[in-house]
Amino acid sequence: MSQQLQRAVITGGAGFLGSHLCDRFLAEGWEVVCMDNLITGDLRNIEHLSGNPRFHFFHQDVTEFIHVPGSVDAVLHFASPASPLDYLELPIQTLKVGALGTHKALGLAREKGARFLLASTSECYGDPLVHPQREDYWGNVNPVGPRGVYDEAKRFAEAMTMAYHRYHKLRTRIVRIFNTYGPRMRLNDGRALPAFMSQALRGEPITVFGDGSQTRSFCYVDDLVEGIYRLLHSDEAYPVNIGNPNEMTIKEFAERITRLVGSNSSIIYQELPVDDPKQRRPDISKAKRLLGWEPRFDLDTGLARTLSYFRERLDAPLRGPRV
Repeated sequence: MSQQLQRAVITGGAGFLGSHLCDRFLAEGWEVVCMDNLITGDLRNIEHLSGNPRFHFFHQDVTEFIHVPGSVDAVLHFASPASPLDYLELPIQTLKVGALGTHKALGLAREKGARFLLASTSECYGDPLVHPQREDYWGNVNPVGPRGVYDEAKRFAEAMTMAYHRYHKLRTRIVRIFNTYGPRMRLNDGRALPAFMSQALRGEPITVFGDGSQTRSFCYVDDLVEGIYRLLHSDEAYPVNIGNPNEMTIKEFAERITRLVGSNSSIIYQELPVDDPKQRRPDISKAKRLLGWEPRFDLDTGLARTLSYFRERLDAPLRGPRV
C-alpha cells in the first residue's frame, strides 16, 4: 500500500455502501467528511459515528456548490439513487447527481489536489452481449429506456472522470460495482435481496420477476469495501470491476434465502421489467492482477450476517404480521 492518506470526503455517505466506507476509513485512521442529502440515505446508517471526533456529517446536495474547509486527500463519489425502485421514482435527480454531482465532486478533488474515486456500476454493461463482463466491453445500454437514467448517468460520470484525468491530470479511479449486499440495505429498496429476505421473514410469497432464469453475482459489502480501498491506493485510472464472480439465477437465489430464513414462502412470478439484464457476472482478472483482490466471504456467511440485520430491523417473527 502507498502512504496513508488523512482526510476523505465521501458523498452519499449515509447510504448503504457509503456508510460502510465511512466505517472503513475511520478504522484506518482517516478523518471523514460524510455528505448526503438523505433522499435515499438514512441517518441511522451513521448514527453510531456521531460521537467520533474524526467524523463530520454535512447535509448537502452535491449537485450544488460543494465547499469543504481545510485539506482533503481523497474524494469518493458515491451519491446516487442506486436501486431500480429509486431511480425510476427519481429519474431527474439520478441524472443530475451523475452529471452535476460528479462535476462538483471532481471540482472539489481538483481544488484540493486530492485523489478521486467514482462509484460506477455494472449497469454500464447494460443487458450484456458478452459474458462474463470485462472492463474493455463497451456495453449494450438502451439510453431511452426507463433504466437509462441510471445507466447513462454512470456512463457520463465515467467520461467526465476520465476527462478530468486527461485534461487536468487528476488522479482518478473508477470502480464498477456489481450486485452488493449486506447490513444497512434499505428493506424496501426494490432490489432482489431486500425483497426476498423481507418477504421470507414475513411468510409472504417471494416475488420473482420473469421466469427467474436471469443471473446475478452477489458480493458481500465488506469484500467490496476492501476492493475500493485498495483501488484508491492504486495507480489505475481506468475502470476496475469489483464483484463476486459466483453467478446464480434469481430463482436459485430466492430459494437460497427461503431455506436460510426457514420460511415456507412460495415463489410467485411477475412480468420482467423493461431492459432488465438477463445475465450479470464480473470478470475480476484485472482486480486480482492489479490489486491482489478477490472476494473472501462466501454467500452463506454474508447472507447470515445480512439476515441478522433484517430480523432486527423488521422486528417481526417469522410468518408474523406485516409491520
